[in-house]
Amino acid sequence: MGKLDPAKLFREYRDGAGYSSPVSGRRHTLTHSDITGELFLTTGHQFAYDKVDLKMRDEVLGEWLQNDRGYIYCVYLHVDERQFTLEEASIRNQVFIRELPLALEAVRYGDSNFFSSYPQLDYAPVIVHFKSSYRKLNRRENWGSFADFKSRAR
Repeated sequence: MGKLDPAKLFREYRDGAGYSSPVSGRRHTLTHSDITGELFLTTGHQFAYDKVDLKMRDEVLGEWLQNDRGYIYCVYLHVDERQFTLEEASIRNQVFIRELPLALEAVRYGDSNFFSSYPQLDYAPVIVHFKSSYRKLNRRENWGSFADFKSRAR
């Protein structure tokens, strides 16, 4: 897993989303460049599918949802849709697991004004949905909270 370099994190706000609102329905799309190592965080009311490489599908999508206990942050990772063999999908799954801490740190750092406005959200559960057509890879996991991914980068 790489270390977050704030100089390589680029942020964009869309659809009327701002630095501190909305909470419910706030969506993040995190993409990257394998060549430059740059990360691109788009925040809005919708996922930024126009930023997604439909061939690779290695983006990280996340959204704030409210339930009867408060807020949760749901992450969606596209492991496969049968376009990969089980072996290839398993490798993709391992890459997602390895890189997800950096991705969550990038979301937390990139939307730091939002977290400053709602510090309690640092302790909301982060639930990760690994989406796969293979039963053993298709699952949901609790990854703690954003407090676990608070950047030390300055």
